[in-house]
Amino acid sequence: MNDFNVLVVDDEKEIRDAIEIYLKNEGITVVQAGDGIEAIEKLDEHPIHLIVMDIMMPKLDGISTTFKIREQKNIPIIILSAKSEDTDKVLGLQIGADDYVTKPFNPLELIARVKSQLRRYVTLGTYEGKTNLINLNGLTLDKEAKEVAINGDSVKLTPIEYKIVELLMSYPGRVFSINDIYERVWKEPSYNAENTVAVHIRKIREKIEIDPKNPRYLKVVWGIGYKMEK
Repeated sequence: MNDFNVLVVDDEKEIRDAIEIYLKNEGITVVQAGDGIEAIEKLDEHPIHLIVMDIMMPKLDGISTTFKIREQKNIPIIILSAKSEDTDKVLGLQIGADDYVTKPFNPLELIARVKSQLRRYVTLGTYEGKTNLINLNGLTLDKEAKEVAINGDSVKLTPIEYKIVELLMSYPGRVFSINDIYERVWKEPSYNAENTVAVHIRKIREKIEIDPKNPRYLKVVWGIGYKMEK
C-alpha cells in the first residue's frame, strides 16, 4: 500500500491523529483536514487517492463536501458516521460516497475498508498513480488516451501542444531549454526556435492556467527555458 495518499477529514484532531497512526502502519501517507473547506484545498495541493471523511463538521459538512468533490473527482470516499446519523449516511452514499464506517470504529475494520477501496480504485483504472497517467496538483495527462485535463475538465490541445505538455509533465521540476523542447517535440534541429516555442507555450498557458500571466503550472526560468511545476 505504499505510494498511496489518504486525506482524513474530521474536526476532532484526536480522531485524525489516531487514523493517521493506523494508516501509517500500513505504509499509507496521510494528509489531514479539519473541515470540508480545508479538505477541498488539500485536494488541490496534494495527489489524493482516497478520502476518509466525517459527516458532522463545521463550515462545510461531510455531505456537502462529498457533493462538491463528486462534481470534479472520482476519488473513493469513506464517510464516518455516528449511529444516530443513519439518514445522513444513506444520503452520503446516494450522492457519491463509496462506503461508510460507524463511529466508534474498529481500527482493523477501517483499515480493511480503506485497502478494499484502494484496490478497487486501481482495478477500475482510475488510479492517478498509473505510469501512463500523470497528475500534478489537478493537472492530469493520460499518455494512453493522449488527453490533458484540469480537475477533471478536458483541455483541447493541438498535437504539438500536447507533446510539449507531455514532455514537461513527464519530468516535473526539470528545466528544458527552448532548443531542447524544439528538438524533442519537432524532431528536427533547432534553428531560431525561440519564437516558435514561445508562441506554443503562450497558447498552452491560455488553456491550462487560470491566470496565464501568473502561471501555476508552466513556469519560465529566465535565461534557461521552461519547466512544469511539481
